Amino acid sequence: MKNFLRKYKKELIHSYQLNFNMAQSSIEWTEMTWNPVTGCNKISAGCKFCYAEVMAKRLKAMGIKKYTNGFKLAIHEDELNTPYLWKKSKMVFVNSMSDLFHKDIPIKFIQKVFKVMKENPRHVFQILTKRPEVLLYYDKEGLLEWTHNIWMGVSVENERKIKRIELLQQCSARTKFLSCEPLIGPLPNLNLKGIDWVIVGGESGRTPRPMEKEWVVEIKRQCKKADVAFFFKQWGGTSKKKTGNLLNGRKYLEMPEKLEMS
Repeated sequence: MKNFLRKYKKELIHSYQLNFNMAQSSIEWTEMTWNPVTGCNKISAGCKFCYAEVMAKRLKAMGIKKYTNGFKLAIHEDELNTPYLWKKSKMVFVNSMSDLFHKDIPIKFIQKVFKVMKENPRHVFQILTKRPEVLLYYDKEGLLEWTHNIWMGVSVENERKIKRIELLQQCSARTKFLSCEPLIGPLPNLNLKGIDWVIVGGESGRTPRPMEKEWVVEIKRQCKKADVAFFFKQWGGTSKKKTGNLLNGRKYLEMPEKLEMS
C-alpha cells in the first residue's frame, strides 16, 4: 500500500509539473499561461492578497519542483522552449506568477523572452506589469524589440496608481491595455489615449475588498467614449462563481483588434 501511494504521489506531481509548463488558464481573458519567471514581492495595495503568492505556496507544499523556493524570484531557462510546442495559435499570459519587469530580472533574460515571443508570431503574448518605470527605461534605451503579437499592460487598482498609465503610453508596444483588477477604488479620470483594452474585475478570496458597481459603470462609460474595448472579468467576492460577471444583465467580453472570446 505504501509503495502504491508513493507511486501515485510521484505520478500526480509529474502531472502537475507538465500542466504548469503548458498551462491551460482559467483566467477569462487569456487561454494559456507561460511562466519563464516565478516569484515576486508586493509593491502596492493591489498586491495585498496576491493570488500568485498563495498558489506558489500551495505548489511548493505539493512538491512541485518549479516552486521549491515558494514565491521567491526564480528564473526558469528551460521554460523558454515551451511556446514553440504550441502548434495552434494561442492567447498567452506571460508570467502570471511573477512580473517580467521586476528589477531583479536581468535584461538579458527579458530579451530572451522577447526573442521567443518574436519567433512565435502565431501566438499573442500578453504581458502585465506593476513596474512600468522599469519597462519604460528598457524601452527608451532601445533594449526591447516589439512585434505585433506582444501586448503590454499595466495594473491600475486605484487612483494612486494612475501614473502607471502615463508610463505605459510612452512605450513602443503596438497594443496596450489596462488591468483594473482588483479594482479597489474609483477611476473617474482615466486617460485612455493610445490604450486598446481595459479589463475590470473585483477582488476574490477569503477577505476581498469590495468593488462598487458605480466604479465599473464609470470605467465602461469612459471606454465607450474613447472607443476602447471593455472586458468585465468578475464581481469577485468570496465566491466569484456565484457573483459571476454580468453587468446590468449582460456580459462584456470585448477584446482589442476585434478579437472576441466566447
